[in-house]
Formats: sequence, structure tokens, C-alpha cells
Amino acid sequence: MRAIDPEKPGGPEVLAVVERPVPVPGPEEVLIRVAAAGVNRPDVIQRMGFYPPPPGAPSIPGLEVSGEIVAAGGDVPRELIGQPVCALLAGGGYAEYVTVHAGQCLPVPEALTMVEAAAMPETLFTVWSNLFERGWADDGDTVLVHGGTSGIGTMAISLCNLFGLDIIVTAGSDDKCAAARAHGATHAINYRTENFVARVKEITGGKGANVVLDMVGGDYVPRNLQCLADDGRHISIAVQGGMMATIPVFEVMRRRLTLTGSTLRPRDSGFKSLVADEIARTVWPFVEEGKLKPVIDSTFPLVDAASAHARMDSGEHIGKIVLLVGEGIDGTFSAV
Repeated sequence: MRAIDPEKPGGPEVLAVVERPVPVPGPEEVLIRVAAAGVNRPDVIQRMGFYPPPPGAPSIPGLEVSGEIVAAGGDVPRELIGQPVCALLAGGGYAEYVTVHAGQCLPVPEALTMVEAAAMPETLFTVWSNLFERGWADDGDTVLVHGGTSGIGTMAISLCNLFGLDIIVTAGSDDKCAAARAHGATHAINYRTENFVARVKEITGGKGANVVLDMVGGDYVPRNLQCLADDGRHISIAVQGGMMATIPVFEVMRRRLTLTGSTLRPRDSGFKSLVADEIARTVWPFVEEGKLKPVIDSTFPLVDAASAHARMDSGEHIGKIVLLVGEGIDGTFSAV
């Protein structure tokens, strides 16, 4: 099969197509013929040599795909073969075939194209498990999310709209702020020209946000805590701005703040399957009705994965970048 499997870290230019064996599904796994694969920030960090795959995961990057199940292990129901699915992966998505635990798959409904389906799992699993499970976000809460036009940010906006939350986002330009508001953000703050702490206080009438979903880390963390309401929750999901932060511990105590975080990729298939099951029950009905779709920034053929990563490196994208892997896959391709 064709795959992207760089032998050494580097810039986007290391992402060249190579030949690799088609993987064989284990007893609880399925083999997916890949139609499209989502591109995510962890793929970029892995390409640069700073985020090695977890034990047992393939060296081929790619954390989400859409496609058709073409084979299954002995413990998987035979009726799944031939079904269009999207799946959350620990790696291996930049290829024509990939194996994954059957529990990490979700069916692709008629309302989604295969390109849209490929752009769903990583951001949906991440936002759901962190904002709603770890952060206990609930109807009527106000949420602050950094990176409002990223894949995570746009998914967070969509889910907050569906579940009755006000969402404040930050972005790096007025155009991106306008795009975030057009997508449904209640408020958008240009962090280059505005003090987001002061603006959050102003927007919330001095109360602060109930939950902060942070992808920056570093010196953003103490500023995020200033944005929180009493009993607020701070969830860290990435450290793009630094791995260390200085925390005012007495403020955490005095205002009963909760600091937590998680990384999804290293979690085992049992946990990911539980999240998939919860999403299937609580979120996927909105997908089936056409009420939840990812924002697609751009698509690139697998052979041009370098350009896809260059697009992400530029920081100019709004929403998801997707690789087209299967024959004839484009933005209008449907699973039916």
C-alpha cells in the first residue's frame, strides 16, 4: 500500500509516499480501506521528531480516517465488513489501509461526505472528553477556548451551540475572529490586539468563564486562571506555548478552581471505545440529522501531504485540513 512514513524528522518535505505492507487486523480490530485522513497538530509535532507514537502504534502518522471496513478480526461481527466508517487512531492514517479497534469506529451517515467524516474523530473525541467530561461543561455555562478557528476550536464552537453554552474564543486576527463568530462563537477576541483577560471579564460582567479549554500552556495558564469564575475548571490539552507554568496556588484554593488535563492518543482502546460509545449516544444523532459538521479548510491528495503540512505550519487555516487517499474521493463524495 501507499503510505507516508518518513524515515527521519524534518519539515514538510520529509512527507513522501513510500510502499508499506497492508496491516493485518488483530482479533478485535477491523481493516479500513482509507478514503480520507484528517491532518492534526500532533501529526506536525510527530513529523518534527517531538511526539513519537505510543507503544504499539504504527510510525505512519494520522490520527483519524474515513473509509470502508474490508476485513475484520475473529472477534468482530462479520456484518461490519463493507460498512462506511470513520475512526479515531493512535497512528497509521496517512495510508491506503489502516487497522483499528472496532470500538473506535463510528458509522458514516448520509449527512456526511467522506472528507467531512475524516475530519471528525480526533477533534470530536478530544473536545467531548475534555470539555464535557473532564470540564463538566453544562447548559448555561460560559466557556473560553483558545485557537477558535483551529479544528479543536471550530468543533468546540459547534458543540457549545448544540448544548446551550456561551463560547468565547481567541484568535490571531480580525478575519479569524469574524470567521469564528460566523461559525457560532458568542464572542471572539483578537489576542494580538486585545487583552483577553480583561475582555473575558468585560464580556462576563466580571464573573469570568466557567471552563477554559487551553491548547497553549506556558504563561497562558496563570492568565487563564484570572479568566475563570469561582469554582471554574481549567483543562489543558496541549502545550504549544510551553510545558511549564507558574500557578498562584492560594488563588486556586481561595476560589476553588480545578486544574486538569489529558492527552488522548496514548489512552488504551478500552477508554477510546467508551468515549466512542458515549458520542454515538449523545452527539452522533446531531451528525445524522446534518446539524453537526466539521469546518473544512482545504484538501490535498496523499502524494501532496507536504503541502497539507505546510498549510498547517502557516497558521492560516480555518478548520480542518484533509488528505484525499482513496480513488475518486473529493469534497462531494458520499458514503452512500
